[in-house]
Amino acid sequence: MGFFLETLIGGLMAGMLYSLIALGFVLIFKASGVFNFAQGAMVLFAALAMARFAEWVPQWTGIEGKLAANLIAFVLAMGVMVIVAWLIERLVLGKLVNQEGITLLMATLGVTYFLDGFGQTIFGSDIYKIDIGMPKDPIFLLEGVFQGGILVGQEDLIAALIAAALVAVLAAFFQYTATGRALRAVADDHQAAQSIGIPLNRIWVIVWSVAGFVALVAGIIWGSKLGVQFSLSLVALKALPVVILGGLTSVPGAIIGGLLIGVGEKLSEVYIGKFFGGGIEIWFAYVLALGFLLVRPQGLFGEKIIDRV
Repeated sequence: MGFFLETLIGGLMAGMLYSLIALGFVLIFKASGVFNFAQGAMVLFAALAMARFAEWVPQWTGIEGKLAANLIAFVLAMGVMVIVAWLIERLVLGKLVNQEGITLLMATLGVTYFLDGFGQTIFGSDIYKIDIGMPKDPIFLLEGVFQGGILVGQEDLIAALIAAALVAVLAAFFQYTATGRALRAVADDHQAAQSIGIPLNRIWVIVWSVAGFVALVAGIIWGSKLGVQFSLSLVALKALPVVILGGLTSVPGAIIGGLLIGVGEKLSEVYIGKFFGGGIEIWFAYVLALGFLLVRPQGLFGEKIIDRV
């Protein structure tokens, strides 16, 4: 039982991080109808900015404290992501209003390759480290309940708590603030939102900025765990099955989808993988997503679209 709970907790913590990245996809799709393939590139770009600014700030300012340097680096990296969001809306999306979905999709693919290359041109292409002081040593929980306790990585636990807190704040932002209600109005009907005075361009900049903030937090967490390298952008691919499972238009769906996939891949690797030589964790999420596309394409919480002909 203790080993099962250990695997389950590990899956929940991984799933929370998947949910965080998936949230970036959902936010942009809800506000603009664009499936943002550039989300992975945004995670890499944000992580590169954070890692390099954390190195440069002490050289520029003479600050020796790691906490102060990291805070300044975070603010600078967030500023960079807001500028990126503004440029994407101004130079790309703003020029493609009312275009076909495939046109917008190709535009985000172009943004993906541009950010991948431009980020490495500015910040470098080596493997960089992000050190925000999260403890990496594992700890044992519930030693009085289970023999030997449950082994949990402190870094994974803190990262999952940060991701959960951010998801909760964003959910409250969408539900209870005027800007959040405007975002939901734009998501429901662009023309109706414009007719009551909601400026689409400003809303799109806000939602891309929020997605940039989400990408920055995800990039810091994954960069701290894996190091900042080109393959970091591929982590976002794990968020694709999450949004398919939960639904492209549902914030709760992104959360629940991430948790289901995180738990499912861990349990399947431990309890089923031993019969097939392992490796199930790599493809489990995609097979599950494929099954949902065949049975329920809109996902668990997505809106069912009915076209009358």
